[in-house]
Amino acid sequence: MSWADSPRPSKTLLGPEDPPADIVLNPGATSRFFLVGDHAGRAVPARLGDMGLTPDMWDRHIAWDIGVAALGERLSRSLDATFVRQTYSRLVIDCNRWADAADSIPAVSDGVAIPANRDLLEGERAQRRAEVLQPYHERISALLEARRRKGQATLFVSLHSFTPIMQGSRRPWRYGVLHRADSALSRHMLAALRREMGEEAGDNQPYAMDGRDATVPQHADPRGLDYLELEVRQDLIADDDGNQAAAALIERLLRAF
Repeated sequence: MSWADSPRPSKTLLGPEDPPADIVLNPGATSRFFLVGDHAGRAVPARLGDMGLTPDMWDRHIAWDIGVAALGERLSRSLDATFVRQTYSRLVIDCNRWADAADSIPAVSDGVAIPANRDLLEGERAQRRAEVLQPYHERISALLEARRRKGQATLFVSLHSFTPIMQGSRRPWRYGVLHRADSALSRHMLAALRREMGEEAGDNQPYAMDGRDATVPQHADPRGLDYLELEVRQDLIADDDGNQAAAALIERLLRAF
């Protein structure tokens, strides 16, 4: 099920004190690159409280893609590109999953139980889809359609970050390109990163673009857009200096395409 097919509940989750589901930077940008950040935020609706987690858990990778909000903002400025990012935590709902996916609202993330996500009623799931997942993807669709009507070429870039250690295993990659062997932009970026750092640039590592990923298939595929799903290791972009260096590298390699 896509976000567009998901029914809308009558009750509301977000209140007047809660921010909107998406943040858009540079909406009228002229660049061919169009950036999204599915997991860039870590806000939680006030009605959900702390979701049963301690404050330190909200700083961890389970709650958000560390560094992506700042990375996307830098690239938006330097490339003159639109950047659309999710406001809410992936623990509220994962915006890179299909609406009916079992892991779209995780009960456990990297071994950590998420009490507020246990035994949810379908109405509660529908609220999160309707008020967090759908508005984010509707905003992306509306901006892409506006570009299409103007005849503006678009290269769809999905920005993510990954934890250096997952389930006790160290990940040696610095960057990863996720693809289905059907993208010229992805091939270019993987080859360029490998010239920079060899095997520390992962080919479908630390994740692969499989049937679980929803954002690229739902937005790039129907419009015939070339795409890049880029993963950056979080320790490289967690601080300001590292984030700035990563943004400069990514900008240079994107401009070379």
